[in-house]
Amino acid sequence: MSDAVERLENVRNAIANAEREAKRPQGSVTLVAVSKTFDADEIRPVLEAGQRVFGENRVQEAEAKWPALKENYAGVELHLIGPLQSNKAADAVALFDVIETVDREKIAATLAAEMKMQNRFPRLYVQVNTGLEPQKAGIAPTEAAAFVAHCRETHGLAIEGLMCIPPADENPGPHFALLEKIAREAGVKKLSMGMSADYETAIAFGATSVRVGSAIFGSRA
Repeated sequence: MSDAVERLENVRNAIANAEREAKRPQGSVTLVAVSKTFDADEIRPVLEAGQRVFGENRVQEAEAKWPALKENYAGVELHLIGPLQSNKAADAVALFDVIETVDREKIAATLAAEMKMQNRFPRLYVQVNTGLEPQKAGIAPTEAAAFVAHCRETHGLAIEGLMCIPPADENPGPHFALLEKIAREAGVKKLSMGMSADYETAIAFGATSVRVGSAIFGSRA
């Protein structure tokens, strides 16, 4: 068993324990294995162990490895979890099954046009900048519910969830609680929150998917 597969099993067990502790149904939280910066040879053992949901930060990097992997492993679901530039929207729509980083009007409009043109409809999440960090993508919390409504009404986008990345130096709990509150206001069911250091906390606050990279694949170069 490779180190990554052993770590994957540990993460799966930790998710199951966190679900039990939060009195949530077993299997209610989806594990998104974050494979950014890792090559196809490093990803294959995790695929062989049955993991099918993966997250990537960059469209170009994902294009270099995932088309062949998707061909060889049925049922792969690929999430874009990094910022999306409008000039990469066409490529993102073609490759990804879920785009978690819809965060501004231009991206919403571009995605709507691309999805119609390609007749391919990735599931969409709005990214919320819960810490109002200037260096991070995401819409302000006070504007998020209205932005979800705008995406639906103006662009016909079926936004299904919200995503956040709390500030690294703060307790993530209040940020997860804020995202859950906004989701209720916006009428969305899915919450992508929690990473390697805090995914168990996120599950306690209602995460429906957690994005875990280094706890599975190891430290990045």
